[in-house]
Amino acid sequence: MALIGRHTAIVLAGMFVLAASAVAQSEDPSTGRNAWEACFNRPADWYGSAEAIRIADNVLLLQRNNGGWPKNIEIVAPFSDAERDSLREVKDRPGSTIDNGATHSELQFLRRVWAQTGLPRFKDGLTRGLEYLLAAQYPNGGWPQFFPVRADYSSHITFNDDAMTGVLDLFLDLVRLPEDSSGIDAAMRARLQRAIDRGVDCVLRCQIRVDGERTVWCAQHDEHTLAPAAARTYELPSFSGKESVEIVRFLMRFEHPQPETIAAIQGAIRWFDGSRIRGIRVVEVPDPTSPSGMNKVIVTDSTAPPLWGRFYDLETQRVFYCSRDGIKRFALSEISTERRNHYGWLGDWPAALLSKEYPRWQRRWVPSQNLLGGGGRSR
Repeated sequence: MALIGRHTAIVLAGMFVLAASAVAQSEDPSTGRNAWEACFNRPADWYGSAEAIRIADNVLLLQRNNGGWPKNIEIVAPFSDAERDSLREVKDRPGSTIDNGATHSELQFLRRVWAQTGLPRFKDGLTRGLEYLLAAQYPNGGWPQFFPVRADYSSHITFNDDAMTGVLDLFLDLVRLPEDSSGIDAAMRARLQRAIDRGVDCVLRCQIRVDGERTVWCAQHDEHTLAPAAARTYELPSFSGKESVEIVRFLMRFEHPQPETIAAIQGAIRWFDGSRIRGIRVVEVPDPTSPSGMNKVIVTDSTAPPLWGRFYDLETQRVFYCSRDGIKRFALSEISTERRNHYGWLGDWPAALLSKEYPRWQRRWVPSQNLLGGGGRSR
């Protein structure tokens, strides 16, 4: 899912096209996702500045009439008058989503700007966005990737790219803030709390159990059965070594956690601890046969820090890899060049959780139950 660094929505024969001036985020760190992420690392008074207000007005311009936002759009750079006119013309289009940080990150930004400025338009945009997210929640507490729901894999409950946890984190932030800095009233606060409660229940019910033991989650779960589900052809049902990390972090935010929440966290930590992959490193080497001239390979290295797979087989718990053909393979070298080099198959996603965050949480809430054994598996 490549991010586009400059968004210009132009209606042409009923389709969106991108202006020729579009640039990839990697080409200019002052635009695209890099600049948007930087907007969340500012001191509180910056959100009342002229620059923050300008960006927040961009956020409102990009908000669809249903209250949500599309993904992979430029938010920070100024728009021309022609671009603004084109964006207004597509406000009724579908495509609002929580994928790739969309919608919940825009609402986090609007909340901060409203708190510093008190300008009603930002509170109105925040409220409309919250109404969109509340309408999108399934009765069982989960969220689909897109709303209105599409007739494809995106209808599944989506933890992939931290979609559902991003929404729940937003809601939890809002209900914990004083009303004068949150932008929401008591009635909305109560609705968000009910949505959080249902969301937590859904998270706990989705957690995969093996022989009765809690483990982790899949990147998406069936919206009816809650079973692990597939997404794109190379994203098969699995134990997720990546998305499960943010789920645990969300559950760890609760004061005085309930026994079931503690059990969920402990089960996931036990699984992460036992699923470390030791003795390997992923490196890029020159490869004239690769379109980029480089190729990712796994090499043996006894000094390498632990890694985790993005996908673990549900039956064997072996790390697997997959091309767009949907065939599960157990060696990175056996999948296509395109998928091998343009997807994160191995990473250190749980490392900080295990080394820093969990020990603090465990000492506070379950001081007699430290589950970290430092185990893991070799290649």
